[in-house]
Amino acid sequence: MSSSDHHQSAASAREQHDESGFLSPFSFAPMSNTLSFNGAPVQEHLAPPVPVSAPANQDDAGWPGYERALFRFVFVYFLLQVVPLDWKYYRDIVSGWSGLSVGDIFRLAHYTPRFFDGPDTFANWTVVAGIAAVVAVVWGQLDRTRREYRTLHYWLRVLVRYRLAAALLGYGFIKLFPMQAPLPSLSHLNTHYGDLSDWKIFSLSLGIVPSYQSFLGLVEVLSALLLLSRRTASTGAFVLLSFLGNVFLSNLAYEGGEYVYSFYLITLGLLVLWYDLGRLNSLLTLERPTRPNRFRLNLPEGWPRIAKRAAKVAFVLLFVGVYGAKSYAAYQAGGYHYTTAPGLPNAAGLYNVREFRLNGQVHPYSATDPERWQDVVFEKWATLSVRSPRPVVLDNSNTENIPARDPDRNYEFAGAAGRHYYGYTLHPDGQHLTLQNRNKQESTKPLVLRLTRPNANTIVLAGPDEQGRELYVVLEKRAKKYLLEEAGKTGRRGGLKL
Repeated sequence: MSSSDHHQSAASAREQHDESGFLSPFSFAPMSNTLSFNGAPVQEHLAPPVPVSAPANQDDAGWPGYERALFRFVFVYFLLQVVPLDWKYYRDIVSGWSGLSVGDIFRLAHYTPRFFDGPDTFANWTVVAGIAAVVAVVWGQLDRTRREYRTLHYWLRVLVRYRLAAALLGYGFIKLFPMQAPLPSLSHLNTHYGDLSDWKIFSLSLGIVPSYQSFLGLVEVLSALLLLSRRTASTGAFVLLSFLGNVFLSNLAYEGGEYVYSFYLITLGLLVLWYDLGRLNSLLTLERPTRPNRFRLNLPEGWPRIAKRAAKVAFVLLFVGVYGAKSYAAYQAGGYHYTTAPGLPNAAGLYNVREFRLNGQVHPYSATDPERWQDVVFEKWATLSVRSPRPVVLDNSNTENIPARDPDRNYEFAGAAGRHYYGYTLHPDGQHLTLQNRNKQESTKPLVLRLTRPNANTIVLAGPDEQGRELYVVLEKRAKKYLLEEAGKTGRRGGLKL
């Protein structure tokens, strides 16, 4: 290129730069490493390029004193939080191994250290932090020559990853197969909105969209599987932190009982992500060359490697294979919130109370009479609920529980007022019902009532009530349609008429 051509190209580039303020993306000013002067090439005096080098290797450097002290506290704290030290935990595993149910495995995955009775609170964390602080101080006095704790950091992250994965699988499978929030029962659909607690409204609202509930479960299960590999652990932690943040806030907003536990899982996720967070920030935010972390623990050949593989296989077999299969089987059987005993044949529905007598005295319909029943619901299972002005002792249970026995299943009446729930059994003669109040805080005395069905839509109950008064009730079934069911038949775009 001649000197005049070079200067013309440079001038053209300057014009394009001056016109818009920035270089045009379509301009190209050719450059040369040499200048031609009277036919003799002359080397340009260009500044050499500045080499871009990766940061110096710090793998062999020691940690500052404050980092070592902080790590000792963090190590002991999270070790106490994730490793079950309660001997009953292992007793339950051994004693129930042959017949572990969904609830048994869920309780294993849901473990947190408890020092106080009642609902979980941050007071338990305070005790753990106090123990960790004392141990960390003693450890520091006995281990002054240690310069770094990379190996212990590796093992701590492994423990936290698998503990977090177990928790996510515990909740993920009961969402993936939508059971955690079931469809509303007939009694729920006939309960006034204002008689439901915030938590119960949230649960029922999630229950009516099982496909969305399955999506939430899929996010949890996939995050857990990503945590099982060292290479994808940070990706899994990043995904689950976004998810768990929403879970924590929804627990606070709807007064759920799992806000402490959800925040506990957030702390575990932050610890997993912290391992790569500095490098991710340097690469993505500061746009600096960043070296990947190459630290890898090389176990010696023989039993250490075999034990590591065996532990991972056992974990996957229990929490993915066995728990996943049992969760699906429980979903196929109808879930775990409602009782399994079948109800009266062809009796499910809403019933008006056509006639109500106590000791032979007729009680006409009244919205304020605490004795008179206003309506009755027979479920498909062996539960009937009675709406009446008589006060309900509210069951405030709002934490996840998977009971194995029907009498322990309290989801129907937990967080709901306005209705009294009774489980019942039909006598072999087919003419008597034994009713038991499902809410143990209200009454433990069973009722034995004579059952008569004059026709397909009428049920007559007679016998002594809780106070020994003679009760006589005539129930008449209503042909009521529910928008939730009818809309599900036609779809969102179909016509609908109730």
